[in-house]
Amino acid sequence: MRKETRLIIALDVLDAKRAVEIAEATASRCDAFKVNYPLVLSEGLGIVDTLGRFGDVLCDFKVADIPATNRLIVEQTFDHGASGIIVHGFPGRDSLEACLEAAQGDVFVVTAMSHPGAERFLLPQAQQMAQLAVEVGAAGIIAGATRPAVLHELRERIGSLLILSPGVGVQGGSPTEALRQGADYLIVGRSITQSGNPPKAADEILSQIQGADAMV
Repeated sequence: MRKETRLIIALDVLDAKRAVEIAEATASRCDAFKVNYPLVLSEGLGIVDTLGRFGDVLCDFKVADIPATNRLIVEQTFDHGASGIIVHGFPGRDSLEACLEAAQGDVFVVTAMSHPGAERFLLPQAQQMAQLAVEVGAAGIIAGATRPAVLHELRERIGSLLILSPGVGVQGGSPTEALRQGADYLIVGRSITQSGNPPKAADEILSQIQGADAMV
């Protein structure tokens, strides 16, 4: 992905028309668009091809299965023009390596999700998932902006790998703090997609990103 604005817009909507409207209106303001299962299940994988006209598309499929199944999911995703895919590391090294082998772009490994329930099972394993991402040669990890201290620890563990940080806005994560603690990109969804003016909402996030960069 390019790294110009450091903003990834999560198209958390259910219909192609709305997704395309937002993508077209905000394409100059972000480095990529993220799509999740709700949109793809509603419209089919062809929506990835469609959105690719406006920029890089990151598929947040959190792939977590046996190696053979992972490989098929990843192949289908990239065959439809995705630039990257988000996967889980907890199924094990062989399952993660299958994702890397099948990928035709970037693979990002979930380490610390942004919601409260992640504290019970995922957070205790975050460092191990991050280390696995380093060992297999993933492009980077996913680490929520809602836990700046964890994000900082993960940055120290993974070195130069990329960190994509969701949880900004509606979930309460601070753009400034996430960037200060090591995030390379911010993933922002509902604060933009559910606003009355997505370009304006994106500009507000960008102003915070620029402010954080000026502080470094």
